[in-house]
Amino acid sequence: MKQSSTILLQVVIVLIGIVALAFMIRFPLTEGRAANLDLFSIYSDPLILYGYAASIPFFIALYKAFKLLGLIGQNKAFSLNALRALRSIKYCAILLSVLIVMAGLYIRIFHNKDDDPAGFLAMCIVTTFVSILVATAAAKFEKNLAK
Repeated sequence: MKQSSTILLQVVIVLIGIVALAFMIRFPLTEGRAANLDLFSIYSDPLILYGYAASIPFFIALYKAFKLLGLIGQNKAFSLNALRALRSIKYCAILLSVLIVMAGLYIRIFHNKDDDPAGFLAMCIVTTFVSILVATAAAKFEKNLAK
């Protein structure tokens, strides 16, 4: 792979991380039930805190993907470090999908009866599917790299 394309992909990964972080900071302020709350009350909400804790595997996987692209740019794609990065990405994606499913089940079971959880559950289904897809791709690449 050319050096320029790996750098471009690394820039894309950094931009994804920045957008995700900005979304995580901005979204709780615009959420419907947080309209009349102060900043401490907004960011001490258990579901918001769970979302921040659940995002840790996402950012670890982004870091490992950035690191993997750096190894590919140095022509070390078939090294042990690349294999470890792929394994970490796979485990992070699996953990993220489990955490998303747990959040979806929590909202499904304990949501307010006047509220409709369909949008949140649809986002949970889509993001779980994407996370499982990433884990499957990382496992396949890991298997091919280990040969």
